[in-house]
Amino acid sequence: MLRRVVFVVYPGVTLLDVTGPLQAFSSANNFSAAGEGRAYSIIVASIEGGPILTDCKIELGSVALEQAAEKPIDTLIVAGGNGVFEVLDEMRLVTWIESIGAECRRLASTCMGAFLTAATGLANGRSVTTHWRQTEELKRRFPAVDVQRDPLFVRSGNLWSSAGVTAGIDLALAMIEEDLGHEAAMQVAQNLVVFFKRPGGQSQFSDVLRIQASETEGLFADLHAWIAGNLKRDLSIPTLADRSAMSQRSFSRKYKEKTGMTPAKAVELMRVDAAKRSLAHNNLPLVKVALEVGFADEQQLRRAFQRHVGVSPLAYRKTFCRFDRGASS
Repeated sequence: MLRRVVFVVYPGVTLLDVTGPLQAFSSANNFSAAGEGRAYSIIVASIEGGPILTDCKIELGSVALEQAAEKPIDTLIVAGGNGVFEVLDEMRLVTWIESIGAECRRLASTCMGAFLTAATGLANGRSVTTHWRQTEELKRRFPAVDVQRDPLFVRSGNLWSSAGVTAGIDLALAMIEEDLGHEAAMQVAQNLVVFFKRPGGQSQFSDVLRIQASETEGLFADLHAWIAGNLKRDLSIPTLADRSAMSQRSFSRKYKEKTGMTPAKAVELMRVDAAKRSLAHNNLPLVKVALEVGFADEQQLRRAFQRHVGVSPLAYRKTFCRFDRGASS
């Protein structure tokens, strides 16, 4: 069965938002079941067709929208990029996506392509993600859309969406697995030398990066690096203030002012982040995971996980582990 996958592009589209998932589908053609031939026919389409200049000044060839729709489209993927804001008012494009998206088996967006799918109205009342830097803007422009800030990709019925750039590959792998099975998707991932597979619910970025990004002036950059490398130590206010060469009162005030959170919350987030990595990569009992990242005991780890992740450590391990289960928990 040959499935037609159409990528919608426009001037200023992010090259990797198109070529990452496109390459995954193309590679899948090499792993179709014997005798079945190609699994995907891949088309790149734009309003008028012809060469489209991407964000990094490389041109992509494309066909016109009408030509792309001459045959039924199985999967329509609207690619992201800063150029999306220039085409949101192109009603010919928005109306075409709305029409095809209502008929095709899957409608998807990569990164900021979510702005175009949202503009059609097809995302109203449904969950969508985009690059974390653009989630607030997407919410502002389209309040009827349930915007998810953290996930790598989201599936809401036949509507799929992914976060920034490489997350589009994760989305494509999930689609390939749905179409061709686990083995084919795994072979594609191996061929591309990427992880198979980062589940859609995995966060776009770690809590450590979240903390670093919140403090734009870099005043506490060295402190954050030191905390991350010393999670088992006493990381109370006196210790951190002394490390920063500040009084405790001044440190607490300045830290919250610059990062938007208390030092205690930042330390807890870093410990949770380290615990996530441990849970995904080994099968240590929870009490050992807790102690190795600086929590006093297993219960403190559980409470922190519920606060910041919304699931138990064991539920997280079950979803994201990369080892053979069997040891104690």
